[in-house]
Amino acid sequence: MRMKLDIAKPLLLVRNKPVVIYTLEVLEAHPLIDEIVLVFNKDGLDDAKEAVKRYNISKVARVVAGGATRKDSVASGLGAVDSATRLVVIHDGVRPFVDECAITRVIEAAENSGAAVLGVPVKSTIKHVDKNLDIELTLKRDSLWEIQTPQVFDRELIQAAYARSGGDFVSDDASLVELMGKKVRVVTGSYFNIKITTQEDLAFAEAIVAARTAG
Repeated sequence: MRMKLDIAKPLLLVRNKPVVIYTLEVLEAHPLIDEIVLVFNKDGLDDAKEAVKRYNISKVARVVAGGATRKDSVASGLGAVDSATRLVVIHDGVRPFVDECAITRVIEAAENSGAAVLGVPVKSTIKHVDKNLDIELTLKRDSLWEIQTPQVFDRELIQAAYARSGGDFVSDDASLVELMGKKVRVVTGSYFNIKITTQEDLAFAEAIVAARTAG
């Protein structure tokens, strides 16, 4: 069940630290990331700025207000990216457990191909169902991947993809690049790179942090 909260999900506390700070600390420490543009819901913008300051995330150059949809928010972030930037790394603030090696792999893949995303093979059986929840088709699992972030693109490519997108609804940034006829490389990520959207995810996050702290 998705969480109904009075606080933005990136500001939820996991062992007394905001989720987004775990995420930013990974990006802050990565040697291939020079600058961070943090896009945040405008209702939590001041809290986000305060958290960045409190935890001394020095690579955050700008904190900008997002939009009504994820697509709108990413567009806002792309508009704030320095024009000298060659590659843009787009990452969900509520994926706090991406690791340095995975980030390196997806950046290196994008350097060669212009567009690359993290993902993991689907482990469960996936079925296509109709509006009555009757099964129509069992999909072949060996060709299905769950796509994650970061998603990394040549800056001019992803900005062009957003500029031409119009009213296209997409669930991730790679979809807009695909609509341009550009191939996107999938790089193996980690099953620990969860997106925190439900109460269960929050419990998993607590367990991951506890295990890493103990280990």
